[in-house]
Amino acid sequence: MAEKRINVYEAMFLLSPAVAADLGGALAHINEILQRGHAEVVAMRKWFEGRLAYEVKGQKRGVYILAYFKAPAGDIAHIERDCNLSEKIMRALILRCDHLSGDEIATYDGRKDLEIEARMRTAQPEAAPEGAPVASATAE
Repeated sequence: MAEKRINVYEAMFLLSPAVAADLGGALAHINEILQRGHAEVVAMRKWFEGRLAYEVKGQKRGVYILAYFKAPAGDIAHIERDCNLSEKIMRALILRCDHLSGDEIATYDGRKDLEIEARMRTAQPEAAPEGAPVASATAE
């Protein structure tokens, strides 16, 4: 039986701000897609959050997640298809990453920071509705 070739890939996932509000769920969704494609995540981190150069699916802002993973060459088409069908991922770009060594890729790993940010986003209280009175810090 032929041996499957394992390559290293770099992927950029674009998430809407609404999806990124539940960052833990969004990251779990990305990891699930990669696992279904028999990929092993080597590194993942948030790359950028802010205004997009142009609207994507009606969104003016977005959150980019950068991931490096190892996967069989034949399974990349399945991963790309799952990303395109996903309602949580607005865009995804996956490229082979032969130009970086394993040590260089390891420096990009920010999964612990992502976990901390995901916990912080879920712990933030809801914003007060507009027109609601704001509590004053001074005593009357």
